[in-house]
Amino acid sequence: MDPLRLRQCIAFALGWVAYAATYFLRKPLGVIKADLQSFMSLTNAQLGWLDTALLFPYAFMQIILGPLGDRFGARKTFGVCMMLSALSMISFGYFSNFMIWFLLLFLNGTAQSQCWPNCTKGLLCWFSDSVRNSMFGMFGTCAFAGGIIGTMFSVYLQATYGWRSVYFYPSIFVFIMGLLVLILFKQPDELGIEVPGRGVDKAKEGEKTGALVEQPKMMDLWRLPMIAEVSVAVFCLKVVRYCMYMWLPMYLLQALNYSKSMAGIFSTVFEVGGVTGSALIGFALDRYYKGQTLRGIGLFVLISTLSLVMFVLTSSWGVFVNSLFMFIAGAFNAGPDILLCGTVPADLVEKHNKNAATATIGLVNGFGSIGTCIEGPIIGLVTAYTGWSGMFPLMIGLSAFGTLATYRAASKYSRVNLATTDYIEGV
Repeated sequence: MDPLRLRQCIAFALGWVAYAATYFLRKPLGVIKADLQSFMSLTNAQLGWLDTALLFPYAFMQIILGPLGDRFGARKTFGVCMMLSALSMISFGYFSNFMIWFLLLFLNGTAQSQCWPNCTKGLLCWFSDSVRNSMFGMFGTCAFAGGIIGTMFSVYLQATYGWRSVYFYPSIFVFIMGLLVLILFKQPDELGIEVPGRGVDKAKEGEKTGALVEQPKMMDLWRLPMIAEVSVAVFCLKVVRYCMYMWLPMYLLQALNYSKSMAGIFSTVFEVGGVTGSALIGFALDRYYKGQTLRGIGLFVLISTLSLVMFVLTSSWGVFVNSLFMFIAGAFNAGPDILLCGTVPADLVEKHNKNAATATIGLVNGFGSIGTCIEGPIIGLVTAYTGWSGMFPLMIGLSAFGTLATYRAASKYSRVNLATTDYIEGV
């Protein structure tokens, strides 16, 4: 195996396992909510604030701290943040205080905020532009596989050792993975390896000519064509996705009368769909929507919206039908979500400044993740006033709005490309 292929395999495999491991410290909260509620007599609104404690810093620190990866390097930023995340959660089960839980989850969210953009940057630089969607679609399965394994592991620890153990053992594993990332997750420029098929890097051109390549400000990135629409679409998709993560087990338990274990296991169907969708959608886009990635993604998000509608209409038909529509909804929500906050913003910004790739991915994913940090209080309030009947109509509306935002971005992209083509032909 030649050095490039070997390093591509190491980067893909290590990045996949490492990022999947971050979900081991996110998913337990959804599994143990019923335990926390009975143990501390917490309301749904308070449980929603625990979601916010984790997801608020995850969202905003991606935007605020986004340039860290471009400054210190993807490997160092990703590895150190994983270890800090593990250290923040290893003691969670030793406390019985709402405010301490809130603080630990806040620290965890802050540390994890820099994992995705730096994992993405560290991986994309190893592959040619022509296979980005296919490769990244396969890589994106790590988020959903990590969620599934994290949920199942949490259910096992909860049933075997009690809810206080669900963060301890995963924290040890995440710390070890962070250490491996720090040692092995190197980029081509660190090893002196050239990757064929990569676009010309303006930052490197600047280094050769001695020019100073400035880091653009976040507002400059926001004004780039399609970035705002893509960010809004990711916002909508992430609210839906994290609502399924954090509330679906409780919904199944209380609204559809599933058993506690069955609710925890069934809730992974959405993520199983996510694994399948992430793996296949990238290939479908590269084959059938070449040059029209956003238009294809818009179609897929529409399918997810319709599947949520069908889930509501057939919720009393039993586990098989419930699983079918939840699987489809997960496949066509999660696959587009991964690409919209990975290859899509990277492709859009590289036409202007490759040196801002990590910051732009962080901006889009961070803005989208604002949705994840407000979904907890919103669902808590909605269920307090309407019961569980109000949850899915809200998710359907957001998914539909995400579809519209994606199609708007696709229309803008077509106009920009057409204008560029006309200009070149005129010259």
